[in-house]
Amino acid sequence: MSVAPHIPHYERRHSRWYERLLLGLPFQFVLGSVCLYLLPLGLLAPEYMQLRWSVGSVTLTALVGAYLLSLFFLSRLRIYPGARSLAHILPTVSLAWFLVSAIILLLNQPVLWHWHLYGFIAACFWSGAAIFVGRRFRTQKIAVVPSVRTERLESTAFYRFHTLAEPSFGGRRFDAVVADLHAELSPQWQRFLAHATLNRIPVYHIKQLNESITGRVRIDHLSENEFGSLQPSPAYESLKRLIDIIIVLITLPAWLPLMLLVAVAIKLDSPGAVLFIQERVGQGGRPFKICKFRSMRHDAEKNGQLLAQSGDERITRLGRFLRRSRLDELPQFFNVLKGDMSLIGPRPEQSVFVEQFEQEIPFYAYRHVVKPGITGWAQVMQGYAGDSDETRIKIEHDFYYIKHFSLWVDLLIVLRTLRVILTGFGAR
Repeated sequence: MSVAPHIPHYERRHSRWYERLLLGLPFQFVLGSVCLYLLPLGLLAPEYMQLRWSVGSVTLTALVGAYLLSLFFLSRLRIYPGARSLAHILPTVSLAWFLVSAIILLLNQPVLWHWHLYGFIAACFWSGAAIFVGRRFRTQKIAVVPSVRTERLESTAFYRFHTLAEPSFGGRRFDAVVADLHAELSPQWQRFLAHATLNRIPVYHIKQLNESITGRVRIDHLSENEFGSLQPSPAYESLKRLIDIIIVLITLPAWLPLMLLVAVAIKLDSPGAVLFIQERVGQGGRPFKICKFRSMRHDAEKNGQLLAQSGDERITRLGRFLRRSRLDELPQFFNVLKGDMSLIGPRPEQSVFVEQFEQEIPFYAYRHVVKPGITGWAQVMQGYAGDSDETRIKIEHDFYYIKHFSLWVDLLIVLRTLRVILTGFGAR
């Protein structure tokens, strides 16, 4: 009869009680509401007492509601790679305050807007402080079961890996265990993993952990999505199409005049057509005509189609700015309205390169299961790809997006796209 590996009581709890309390959503909401709103309310009591009850109650409800909504957004987004950073605080909190403000205006409710602005600024500082402090507590200490695939694990700001020499924690505290569950593990290691699970210590497969760290899905085989299918959610596809149309139409007064200014600038900068129209491959492998502002010389493809490279001499002076700011993508709003593209999705590729990559990269065609987008997961995580090796990494990002196809990933892409526009990340 085999003996179960000894796991002391203090090792069974993968997080301390005060860590769960301090970093939990309920505690952050209660303490944040008290510090951000109730204390100032007491300091400003004379002003509050002079107001009508409706004005004060609506203001307080709006502040607490916007703060709770921002916490909810942050908690949902932080499970994805690259989302647990201070750079996402401002756009995420801004989105929550914008939605609540829009509701207030639609309902025509009286509100103290200077209090509302104060609450927004305070929530940004409070949420940023929570993430800054949480980095110390949220660094996951993970025990690694030795195998060929787990040897490549490297510690990050959020994960600390320790390879076990034997089926025992050796008196240390760990938050989880990672192993290659498809490898041939000895009976001792199998019993160790089983009893770790029984003692509420999570056991992760190396594949899932790699995906959560890198934001990429290996393309040596197809992988089902979160719904257990290779097909993305049809319901969200329909909702996504509706959201695309609404956003494009609502923002039309902003981007249409901007397009006219860019068109005039291109005409003055270099000879040639303003628009660059090219055949690309879309959803289901169907070809369509994509529209972009011309950022290269008018004779850039006289020697054939080539992928853009860093320092590409074919790009005009104005074209470099357009690519860096992504303004060259503005005409694709018409592709979105037409239904050829979405605002978010894998970037559409040229037909000649699709044929090449289908021969070189396994399951390349699977990226065409969703509509291509103006921006996407690969663009905000990696940037443009200039050769087959970079394209392979890009496809791994695309597969991650398809596997996690959801509103939350799209929201995270929007937030990271703002960073790309401001910094020019990945432009060529």
